Amino acid sequence: MSESWDEGALALWDWRRRVTRLYAAAEAEPDPRRAWSDWRAGRDDLFANHSQSPLEPDARRGFVGLPFFAYDPALRFRVGVSPVESVVTPLEVGADGTVSLRSFARTAGLAASLGGELTLFWVEGYGGGVFLPFADATNGSTTYGAGRYLLDTIKGADLGRDASGSIVLDFNFAYNPSCCYSSAYVCPLAPASNRLPKPVPAGEMMPPA
Repeated sequence: MSESWDEGALALWDWRRRVTRLYAAAEAEPDPRRAWSDWRAGRDDLFANHSQSPLEPDARRGFVGLPFFAYDPALRFRVGVSPVESVVTPLEVGADGTVSLRSFARTAGLAASLGGELTLFWVEGYGGGVFLPFADATNGSTTYGAGRYLLDTIKGADLGRDASGSIVLDFNFAYNPSCCYSSAYVCPLAPASNRLPKPVPAGEMMPPA
């Protein structure tokens, strides 16, 4: 029986390892602005040079970095969580089949600044993971129309908790799903419960056409 490498699987493994390291370094850095700057530089490097970059070949030529709002310390939060009704929502994600998201908690601490709270989802299946997509009033103008992501622990996107146990949600780290860059991806999008009424001018912006 012949054997061969699955180059795609090896490359994806490497991509996720590097993303996890970027977030771990950001969590460990005591200066949030510097943590964000280093994370941005690492993300730009992955998009420019890694084989798993979601950028189409034409977009990678002449790539100079992903567009971001300037860092805003007022959009970094430490929040608690409150109970929420557990609802399982199946989502079609193209070639990957169906992903089921189960609501398991809701943030407590965003409403005063952003006009609402956000539901945290658990990705059902072996291992699972926390997923936090959101939409806001900037979508379709300065940010991707379908919303952005803040947490995706399966892929390492997580800034952890502080000493009191509060969850760190820094919207300056908000990023676009891969489907923003290529039609080869089908991405879970923010449900109605995660649509904030106010603009969140932080994080990754709409890429150039």
